[in-house]
Amino acid sequence: MKKILSMLSLVALIGLAATPVSYAEETVTETITVEETVMPDAAPAAEAPAAEATPAAAEAAPAPTLDVGNTAFMIIATVLVILMTIPGLALFYGGLVRQKNMLSVLMQVFVVFSLVSVLWAAYGYSLAFSEGNAIIGGLSKAFLSGITTDSLSGTIPEYVFLTFQMIFAALTPGLIVGGFAERMKFSAVLLFTALWVTFAYIPIAHMVWGGGYLAELGAKDFAGGTVVHINAGVAALIGALMLGKRIGYGKEAMPPHSLVMTMIGASLLWVGWFGFNVGSELAADAVAGMVLVNTQLATAAAVMGWILAEWLFRGKPSMLGAASGAVAGLVAITPACGFVGPMGSIILGFTASFISLWGVTKLKGALGYDDSLDVFGVHGLAGIWGAVATGVLMAPGLGGVGYAEGVTMGGQVTTQIIAVVVTLIWTGIVSVILYKVVDAVVGLRVSEEYEREGLDTTEHGERAYSL
Repeated sequence: MKKILSMLSLVALIGLAATPVSYAEETVTETITVEETVMPDAAPAAEAPAAEATPAAAEAAPAPTLDVGNTAFMIIATVLVILMTIPGLALFYGGLVRQKNMLSVLMQVFVVFSLVSVLWAAYGYSLAFSEGNAIIGGLSKAFLSGITTDSLSGTIPEYVFLTFQMIFAALTPGLIVGGFAERMKFSAVLLFTALWVTFAYIPIAHMVWGGGYLAELGAKDFAGGTVVHINAGVAALIGALMLGKRIGYGKEAMPPHSLVMTMIGASLLWVGWFGFNVGSELAADAVAGMVLVNTQLATAAAVMGWILAEWLFRGKPSMLGAASGAVAGLVAITPACGFVGPMGSIILGFTASFISLWGVTKLKGALGYDDSLDVFGVHGLAGIWGAVATGVLMAPGLGGVGYAEGVTMGGQVTTQIIAVVVTLIWTGIVSVILYKVVDAVVGLRVSEEYEREGLDTTEHGERAYSL
């Protein structure tokens, strides 16, 4: 427990040492049903007699209408995010583990994705995006109550918006799988996922995107730096600490069994991430175009940064390094993509690769934890850096979109730091509690015999390859 508390303190300090966080104000939408869009007549000006009210003042506010182009755009974006999860994330992770655990990782990502989709329809969407308090929404839309084909969220059907957000929720616990890969019971994975989405993901999503505390504070997170990546990175780190190291870790070689699979997965992640980031604008407009180029440039810059660092410090650039750099760049630009300019994106991605490389080598080695697939080192650290750097790089002088009226760079950076720290602390504490609950109910870790044989056969009775 002392080690876990020490790690939580370190994580919080990393957040403080960095700077901003994020907030997707663009993604907080008000649900409006077509039948309810007739507004009362505007009241006449106080100093003018009612009879002299202008026709314009007496007219009802225009009702929101469905935009076919935006709707088609968002359906495509949603499908792209599904692509980045299954098969993208599944293949990326599957290639990184040993052959005897390939199918177990594929199974975990695939089934977690399915489980959370159902939970999101039952209560997740309502708790995240309906009116509530500063931390959590209400149950007015539980089981999608009141939502019909006529319900709109801005200019798109509410069904499309809730599905887009569903895929975000389903992807995030899939990322956590990488922290405890090759040693956690499948039943424990599913129970932890259900609890974690409920008590960690949904509250943070509401606080950032659903009009909660961090939204009101003015934190900026365009597409999920805090909600997805810091959230998942911390949960993965806590899981790695609480389950302990894999048998033979540090003594036996545990290389990826298929870098070809990992490269394919990373490529699918890169492609699908455009749905993730660009789709968060919720419209096919000029901002979506800016997000498109920002995502591409940050990712490309991170690839170059990572292999340059490997070349300098290890003598050889690696395919694994290039793939890891791409993911680090994608993570870092996620909170910032709608607020910074193209040159700022290059800076952000390039620097993120060095930070993540340090995390998965020096930091991980110094602290001795076994985060199997480096979820914290890549998603956690790059997410923190991207969230913090958003507050700096959104400055107009650096090519960004600028700050809200009365907000300075220092003020925005402070807000970003607060959002990062809130996410770190909330998710850290909740994750510790939930891992303990799951351990008490079904047990977290497979037996030593099962771990040595591999989870493919012991947990699922299958093999990835029959050669």
